[in-house]
Amino acid sequence: MLLIMFKREDGVAGNETIIASGVKVEGDFTSPGNVRIEGTVIGSVKAEGDLIVTETATIQADVTAANAVVAGEIKGDLTAGEKLEILGTAKIHGNINCRTLTVESGASIVGNCQVAQEKTVAREKVRESKVGAEVEA
Repeated sequence: MLLIMFKREDGVAGNETIIASGVKVEGDFTSPGNVRIEGTVIGSVKAEGDLIVTETATIQADVTAANAVVAGEIKGDLTAGEKLEILGTAKIHGNINCRTLTVESGASIVGNCQVAQEKTVAREKVRESKVGAEVEA
């Protein structure tokens, strides 16, 4: 069983929304805080905080979160603004986009993975500004 508690940098636990095992949510789900999904979600999921997808969770949606830990099944694209941890029980059928990726042995991923570090983004901005400077000259 996955037992994780997210805390803000100041050490205070944030608000957490829980979709319990046996609960089914259909539609666009948005949360300003952390989200823990143990049940089923069909539609879209957006968490401005951190996301936990437990082993019992089934998600048929595009998912976006600041950070995520996935142990269940996701059918849809998954975007984590920073860190994404995929545990050995996870099954992901969709594209992944994040800055830091950890994948445990046994995890299943069917889709493309794009892991972009800040340095890569910075290089792209420098490259764009050089191209712009050449065009202006």
